Amino acid sequence: MRTLSNDKITLQIADKGAELVSIVANETEYLWQADPQFWARHSPVLFPIVGRLWDNKYRNDGVWYEMKQHGFARDSEFQPVYEEENALIYALESNEETMKQYPFPFVLQIGYRLKENRIEVMWTVENTGNKEMHFQIGAHPAFYYRKFDPATDERGFLDFGTEIKTLEYLSPTEKGCVSGKHRTLHLKDGLMELTRRTFDCDTYMFDNHQVRKITLKDKELRPYISLEFSSPLVAIWSPSAVNPKVPFVCIEPWYGRCDQVGYRGEFKDREWMQHLSPGKNFSAGYSIIIEDV
Repeated sequence: MRTLSNDKITLQIADKGAELVSIVANETEYLWQADPQFWARHSPVLFPIVGRLWDNKYRNDGVWYEMKQHGFARDSEFQPVYEEENALIYALESNEETMKQYPFPFVLQIGYRLKENRIEVMWTVENTGNKEMHFQIGAHPAFYYRKFDPATDERGFLDFGTEIKTLEYLSPTEKGCVSGKHRTLHLKDGLMELTRRTFDCDTYMFDNHQVRKITLKDKELRPYISLEFSSPLVAIWSPSAVNPKVPFVCIEPWYGRCDQVGYRGEFKDREWMQHLSPGKNFSAGYSIIIEDV
């Protein structure tokens, strides 16, 4: 476990998964603390896939492989490769075990940097092989509801921006995969009210660059967490359909998503795949902003 801090925020990061496991500001924990009764993770990085493969299998150059939901990076041991007062970078290099699931040599770097009330999350993927590499990457941070009361229906609000009136979204329909049929979410003043029934559909996946920023607000509409991103997709999720007393919501910038129901084509032809030539790098990330410090 390693710590980064400035005069506003203190972070803790685990070597396993290079996962952000604590965000403390105002003597308050903002990041979900992985109670296994609800969800035993904090903020895993999803790589080399986001979401589920159909039947947990994919075909690459005619050869079938198996990989579980969200890939293996979140359960892998990373090594710290760079550290300064307000920044830390970890790395995971492909190895014999990763090649059994994913036949591409790579180096994945995950970094964190503190700037005032902002946490910059940085990803770099390097193709160290001699063939084009296909992958996805995404975030899965979970944040506490402010003043959570499990006896009530109200949880708070997500603010997508007053200019946004509607959003098109997908939700899983079978085996964690999507049918391809979008639904419409109607917003008032850019707000989505969060209740114990909001996530009866499991997950909202907003694709096609519809959203660039999401702010989590309390029941009195006071902002306390924002995420800024340039990813083509962002998802929101809470397992409240299974347990309505869940005290957190996830806001997840993604460069990829799950399969279409029944998909059995080539890995490279999956929707929302990223492609990287030999020797090239892919860089992306997002920012977490503590609004009330």
